[in-house]
Amino acid sequence: LWSAHGSLAMTALSHLILFDSIGALLCVAVDILGNFEVWKRSSVRHPFGLERAEVLAGFAMCVLLLFMGMDLISHSLQHFLESSGHEPHHTHVHERVSLGRVDFTALLAISSTLISAIGLKNHGRIGKAMRFGYIESLPSVLSNPSHFLTLSCSTLLLLLPLVSIKLYNWLDVLLSSTISISMCVIGVRLVKTLGSMLLMSYSGPGVSEVIRDIEADPCVYGVDDARFWQVHYGLCMANLKLRVSGTEENLVRLRERIASLIKNRLGGGYGSGGQKWEVSLQFTAEKA
Repeated sequence: LWSAHGSLAMTALSHLILFDSIGALLCVAVDILGNFEVWKRSSVRHPFGLERAEVLAGFAMCVLLLFMGMDLISHSLQHFLESSGHEPHHTHVHERVSLGRVDFTALLAISSTLISAIGLKNHGRIGKAMRFGYIESLPSVLSNPSHFLTLSCSTLLLLLPLVSIKLYNWLDVLLSSTISISMCVIGVRLVKTLGSMLLMSYSGPGVSEVIRDIEADPCVYGVDDARFWQVHYGLCMANLKLRVSGTEENLVRLRERIASLIKNRLGGGYGSGGQKWEVSLQFTAEKA
């Protein structure tokens, strides 16, 4: 931020680095606290341990990201209005940043982000909470929206000193506006996802398909109640109440099939690194 004078895009990058650094500090705190038994041990006041505190801290962090994106949008609008002023005292000329300063800043941001993503695995848990279909197929580092935004911004910054002064001003504002809007989009998406965790609900896809497959089983007469909710980044729960009919052996097989169906469809299957699912089933026997 200290060296960002003359470039709105560098100011936007400084906001992204601030968000990444706060997220890295949060990951460090969680990794340290995870070594203590009280972090995961249930109690009357905290039925799921203290792990939900990470969700609350992540929620506050995403609100900060949203406000930083709005702040950048206001800076871009202010710059546009000042540049389009017709009177001399309304015109504000921005000094162009030097080639070396941009290169050094961008390369330092890229290297620190790669070390944070690959070496330290920061933003890993919060990255799994977000589902962006457009970048999920990219490599592991770029599939995380936080890393993707910082790396793409840093790479595009390397192009700024290579263009003309007139094109530089437009490209700088365009890049800053794109980054700020992306920060707002990611912030809103994260606030919605983490807010649903705090409200003990599940915002992921695939629930309706799972219920449809359960109802299609010949032993199931109907689904009286189905609740899916996510406790924190690593644990989800499914509670279902079914009306069934069949022998004891068929019902045991049905219970195993439903539990496997939920874990594979919603949790990504064994070894995929998705959320852990705990399934609770209640059967009401119906006469055939």
